Amino acid sequence: MPAAQFQNIEDVRLPAKPLHLAIGMFDGVHLGHRAVIDMALQSARRCGGMAGVLTFAPHPTVLLRPDNPTRLICDPATKARLLADAGIEVIITQRFTPEFAQVEAEAFLPLLLKHLPQLTTIYVGENWRFGRGRRGDITMLVAEAKRHGLTVVSTAGVNENGKPISSTRVRACLEAGEIEEANIMLGYSYFSEGVVTPGKSLGRGLGYPTLNIVWEPELCPRFGVYAVEVSGEKSAGRYPAVANYGLRPTVESSTQPRVEAHLFGPCPFAGGDRIRIEWLRFLRPESRFSSIEELTAQIARDRAGAEAYFRGK
Repeated sequence: MPAAQFQNIEDVRLPAKPLHLAIGMFDGVHLGHRAVIDMALQSARRCGGMAGVLTFAPHPTVLLRPDNPTRLICDPATKARLLADAGIEVIITQRFTPEFAQVEAEAFLPLLLKHLPQLTTIYVGENWRFGRGRRGDITMLVAEAKRHGLTVVSTAGVNENGKPISSTRVRACLEAGEIEEANIMLGYSYFSEGVVTPGKSLGRGLGYPTLNIVWEPELCPRFGVYAVEVSGEKSAGRYPAVANYGLRPTVESSTQPRVEAHLFGPCPFAGGDRIRIEWLRFLRPESRFSSIEELTAQIARDRAGAEAYFRGK
């Protein structure tokens, strides 16, 4: 059953069942987030309640730090899909407006209870902050929850290589091309999705036809060549491929990044198909070549490098 989705807390209408609510930004829905979300899911299943998430859009820094806002790993729609795939039944994406930013920490739980009378338990990470000026912390949350008859469950961070997993770390890895470490922290393969659009057939002319999608995330991963897998609605398979993400400096002057994926075998996809490209290994940064012949030779090496990666899996 698909998750019920609401764009503001004032719009929520739910059945009279206990609500177990995980709260946070949850950008990327990585393994640290999953530790919080899974606690809500497990508790809801034990008592026959509902597992929900309260998250926010845009990122608070868009309002609070407009000169340098945080760039998101995934857009709200993708995040909602990841949360629903995890088993969340209720997704509330609260608009982070100037008015919402002024809610005092002591007023936060009364606001929730006004619109979510089914609320019984709140699940957060141990460092979560709330209220105007981020004044509220876990100690305050527990004290305020007790006053209102609620329970708080705070979850310790999940470590990877001895350091806490965080959206900040994932973003840094994506920007550095450290895709394998990012995927470990995410708990799934980072992906891009889009509709296959016609290109200039330059790859086909060079003997390396590609599937092209326009994809413009807030946080751009490192431009370059990656070993990837391609899937889509028209086929149940996952197809190994080599992909370039960037501005294609050798063949055109573009300001719009695109993903171009070359499948090693027969391609079941065509223009107009929606596909997913999962990024598995960074092979090299995007480069400008002095000639088409030099570019073609490098594409052959890129394909060989990606094929070697898949043989070693």
